[in-house]
Amino acid sequence: MTKVKNRWLMVVSAMAIHMCIGSVYAWSVYVNPIQSAMQWSLTDVTITFSVAIFFLGLSAALMGKFVEAKGPRVAATLAAILFGLGTVGAGFAIHLESKVLLYLTYGLLGGAGLGIGYISPVSMLVKWFPDRRGMATGLAIMGFGFASAISGPAIKILIDSVGISATFYTLGSIYFIIMFSAAQYLQNPPEGYMPEGFKEAVASGKKTIKQDLVNITRKEAISTARFYGLWIMLFINVTCGIAIISVASPLLQEVIGISALAAASAVGFMGIFNGAGRIAWASISDYLSRPVVFIIFFVTQIIAFYLLTTITSILLFQVLLYYIMTCYGGAFASIPAYIGDIFGTKELGAIHGYILTAWALAGLAGPIIIAYVKDSTGSYTGTLYVFIGLFFVALLASLLMLKNVKSMQKRQLA
Repeated sequence: MTKVKNRWLMVVSAMAIHMCIGSVYAWSVYVNPIQSAMQWSLTDVTITFSVAIFFLGLSAALMGKFVEAKGPRVAATLAAILFGLGTVGAGFAIHLESKVLLYLTYGLLGGAGLGIGYISPVSMLVKWFPDRRGMATGLAIMGFGFASAISGPAIKILIDSVGISATFYTLGSIYFIIMFSAAQYLQNPPEGYMPEGFKEAVASGKKTIKQDLVNITRKEAISTARFYGLWIMLFINVTCGIAIISVASPLLQEVIGISALAAASAVGFMGIFNGAGRIAWASISDYLSRPVVFIIFFVTQIIAFYLLTTITSILLFQVLLYYIMTCYGGAFASIPAYIGDIFGTKELGAIHGYILTAWALAGLAGPIIIAYVKDSTGSYTGTLYVFIGLFFVALLASLLMLKNVKSMQKRQLA
C-alpha cells in the first residue's frame, strides 16, 4: 500500500506558500517610497496593487479547473514561477521608471501567481480534513494574513538599506525558493480519506460525517442563488477591508501622525490580526456555522467603520483597524468551508475560484475608490460612510443566505 502523507505537513507547506503570496498585503509600505522616488501620484502607485488583486481573482477563476485536473503540486509550482518572476520584474520596472511595466510584472504576472497559489492548497486541505474543514483552511489562509507582519517591516528595512529595485529582486528570489520547495510536498488525499482517530470515532458512532447539502459541479453551482449570495458577501467585505489595507501605511501616518517605520510596524500588526482572524473565525464557524459567523462580521463592522469616522483616540483607532482585519481575514478563511457545506467537494477548487472573482473586482474597487477620494478631497473619511452603506447590503445578503441554508437543511431531513 502507498504510504499516506502527513496531513499536518500539508498544512505547513500550504502556509509557506500563503506566507509568500500574502506579502501583497504589505504593498502600502512601498507606496510612499515609490511616490517619492518616481514622483507618481497615490492613485498611480495604488493601481499596481489593484491590478495584482484583480488578476488574483481572475486567475483563480480561470485556473480552478486546472488545479482540480493537474493537482495542487503542479499548480503551486506554476504559482511559484509566476509570483517570483512578477516580484523580480517589479524591481526592473522601478529601475526603468515604467508604470506600465510595473502593472504588467507585479500586477499581471504576480497577480496570476497569487491566484493560482491561493487556491492550490485550499481545496486540497478541505479533503485532508473532513473532520475540521474550517480550522484546516483557516490555518493555511492564516499564512496569507500573517505575511505582512513579516514582510512589512522587512520591506521597509530593505528599501532603506538597498533601495526599492533591489528589495523586489531580493524578495522575489526568496519567495520563489520557498514556494517551489513547499509545492513539491502537496498532494490530494486518497479517495474517501479519513484520519485514523476520526475514522474510528465514526465507526463507533461517536461522531458522524458532516453531510453537505448537495455535491454539485461548478456549472451547477453558478446557477444557484446561494452562489451569488456568497459572491456579494465576499465582494463587499473585501472592498471595504482591502481599501484600508491598500493605504494603511500613509493613512496611519496622516491620521495618527506616526513615523514611516512605526506605520510599517502597524501594518505588520494588521497582518497579525488578519492572520489570527482567519484561524479564529474559521474555527468558530465550525461550531456556530458559517452563515451565523458572516452575520456577525457585517453587524460588527458597521459599528467599527462608523466609529472610525468619529473617534480621536489613537489607541481605539488602531484597535478598530485590527478588529476589522480579523473580520476581513476570517471571511476569506470561512468561504472555502462554506462552499463545501453548500456545494460539496466535487469541484470545490473550481467553485472557489469563481467566488474569488469577487476579490478581483473588489481589489479594483476598494483601493481605487479610497485613493481617488483622498486625491480629490484630501481626506479618507468620505469613503468610510460609503463602506458602511455597503455593509448593510452585505448584512441583508447574509440573512437571506441563512434562511436559504436552513430551508435546504429542512428539505434534506424530510
